[in-house]
Amino acid sequence: MAGALVGAMAVGWGGARYFRSTQVAGDAGHAHVEEELTLRLLANPVPLRAFTAQDLDGRPISSESWRGKVTIVNFWATWCPPCRAEIPDLIALQNEYPDQLQIVGISQDEAGPDVVRRFVEEQGINYPIVMSTPELEAVFTGIYALPTSFIVDRDLQIVQKHVGLLNPAVTEGETRLLAGLSVDAKVEYVEDETKALIRNAAQATKIPGVDLDRLAPEARTAVLTQLNAESCTCGCGLTLAACRINDPSCSISLPLAQKIAAAAQP
Repeated sequence: MAGALVGAMAVGWGGARYFRSTQVAGDAGHAHVEEELTLRLLANPVPLRAFTAQDLDGRPISSESWRGKVTIVNFWATWCPPCRAEIPDLIALQNEYPDQLQIVGISQDEAGPDVVRRFVEEQGINYPIVMSTPELEAVFTGIYALPTSFIVDRDLQIVQKHVGLLNPAVTEGETRLLAGLSVDAKVEYVEDETKALIRNAAQATKIPGVDLDRLAPEARTAVLTQLNAESCTCGCGLTLAACRINDPSCSISLPLAQKIAAAAQP
């Protein structure tokens, strides 16, 4: 669908730090040209099912309390490199828009809340963290890789879902747009695009054809880390985990992945 131009942006969140530029070579030397920001929102937003949960300190969190703010629900884990990489940007974003935005992290660490609590303290995370539960995964569906972030508007509708490392400029643009602040961007309304290929920007958590449920939490984490690090030899150029998700019929990645999981069995 053709995009619409909205507003003129008053650049925030640390000035122009998060906006990407490209270099263009010319006869007179190099010039920097700012890339046009494009924001893609779901053409058919999904109403958020009401739920309550508790953060790491036992404080209640209710989805109803998010009404009137933009909310980013970020599924992550301490063992996931791209999750760790985007946390400083999320911290900066929460600092910049405390009145318009609420970020909530949902940890999928199976080692327990103590591990997550230590990590949160070390990183200085300034938004609430909740441990993942089946109930939460029933509300926020289709989490097959980390990080996965759901963008919720002020009326409690899921208007976008990002699989993989967030683009800081896009995330700030979405925040400003949905909060009713000025933003200079092209806006497109699209169908759900979250089944895109999983490459190095995301860490798979569910591996087709590989039973991870029988593994102890620490062993499961170790297996997932290995599957997300080792390359498949089928020629796809992806990790074993990504190959299994993008091509479950691959006869090369399946036995390799199953062998790694079997080696972790007690």
